[in-house]
Amino acid sequence: MTLTQKKGSLILGSSGLILLLSTLFSTPQNNSLLLSSSMLLMISGSLIYFKEIYGSSLAGIKNDGVWFNALTSKGIWGWLLGMALTGFYIAIYWFPELLCFHADGESTGLVRVFDPISYLLNGNPATQWFLYGTMYTLAILLFGVKFIWKYRHNRYQIIRTLSVMFFQLCFAFLIPEILGKLNPETPYFAKDLKNMWPLNYYFLDQWHLKNMLNGGNLGLFFLGFGLALMFIISPILTYFYGKRWYCSWVCGCGALAETAGDPFRQLSSKKMSVWKFERWMIHAVLVFISITTIAVIWSFLSSNSEMSWFTREQFVGGIVVFILLTVGVLFFWKKEGLSKDAKYSMISLGVILVAVLSIQAFSGEKNILFINSYKLQKWYGFGIGAAFSGVLGVGFYPILGSRVWCRFGCPMAAILGLQQRLLSRFRITTNGGQCISCGNCSTYCEMGIDVRAYAQRGENIVRSSCVGCGICSAVCPRGVLKLENDSLENRINSENYPLGNTL
Repeated sequence: MTLTQKKGSLILGSSGLILLLSTLFSTPQNNSLLLSSSMLLMISGSLIYFKEIYGSSLAGIKNDGVWFNALTSKGIWGWLLGMALTGFYIAIYWFPELLCFHADGESTGLVRVFDPISYLLNGNPATQWFLYGTMYTLAILLFGVKFIWKYRHNRYQIIRTLSVMFFQLCFAFLIPEILGKLNPETPYFAKDLKNMWPLNYYFLDQWHLKNMLNGGNLGLFFLGFGLALMFIISPILTYFYGKRWYCSWVCGCGALAETAGDPFRQLSSKKMSVWKFERWMIHAVLVFISITTIAVIWSFLSSNSEMSWFTREQFVGGIVVFILLTVGVLFFWKKEGLSKDAKYSMISLGVILVAVLSIQAFSGEKNILFINSYKLQKWYGFGIGAAFSGVLGVGFYPILGSRVWCRFGCPMAAILGLQQRLLSRFRITTNGGQCISCGNCSTYCEMGIDVRAYAQRGENIVRSSCVGCGICSAVCPRGVLKLENDSLENRINSENYPLGNTL
């Protein structure tokens, strides 16, 4: 690719973005023409740029100077992009009027430009959330094409990328919008395809439960289906395929991290201190959302006892028994496969949950630990659901890497990670005798795992944080790493692999 072609494609794509952003300061007269023109320029410029870079190069991954690029090595361009993304997320969540959205009147400018697509899909004018969803989906599709070109030598990466592109476009974007248009009077639960806790953290909220319980057969179906996803379908999929079935094949957050965030995957910290902080942080988030969810169900049972099949006391008692049994069974059944600090962590989390629930009887009907349950849920929505997952999780791609939310804050990743660590056939096997210690695997691991340390010892990689993206395998020049689904026997026993550097 010549310098002229590179500059030309960048100018073409940038002109579309600038044309779109110009609507922040004025209301266009022809939204359809402006939107189609800007989209055409952005898409064509991006595709030409990606094709010229990767389409004419040899297949395979090579160190192409990411640590010498100001955008991908925390340089000035990386910081500027991070601030721009962070500012966009802050505006989306808390200052939508900066994007020309007016909840009490007709929107103007940037949001209004997306009205043609919004009317086509859901029959309503665009909101800041429709703007966000459209741009989010477009980013995954465009950078997904780039990802496929870059990793075209690896069949697994192509299939995985097509999967996340499909689920984002169809299940996360198009289908909910179309369902909203076709069934305007249908309750929200029938239009939201994420009816699963904790993926949908408000799945068991009072308003959501009421809608499902009062929704007749349709509502009971979605309630039952959501519970089946939680306790049956998700554990079965995780047992056979690891957490990658969701984190790397379905999840929209993972899709954006893998595609648009791919240039920044090497920025994830591999320090031991960060890994320890990661474990406590993500499990603390899981405990917090568990407590808030139990609290709102407690409040629901307190004020709507006629709608339930059990009392609030029976509910809390059942949760306590379930936690004690789960921790006890796992501790004694899996104690040989758990390190000392992992055992202490599991016991500590169980003790915290049981202690909180045990004093619930003294907290009041709508409180948990003497704090209003709905305030707790609101704090979670603000602190974790918005600030963490959006502002930090995406805005800090160029600074902290592409999987900040997945590593430190996602409760879904935490649950799936625990299941993967203890009860899953998934692992990454290594052939230590072939490892040349190039470090590509560790560098490109977006979850901060020091893959090379495992490879040098010929040890299976069984980590709760691993999302099974397979990039470590894709960038290995010797074929040392292999993603497998096998039996649970000797899955975590490294002594069975006396290869290579261990001899």
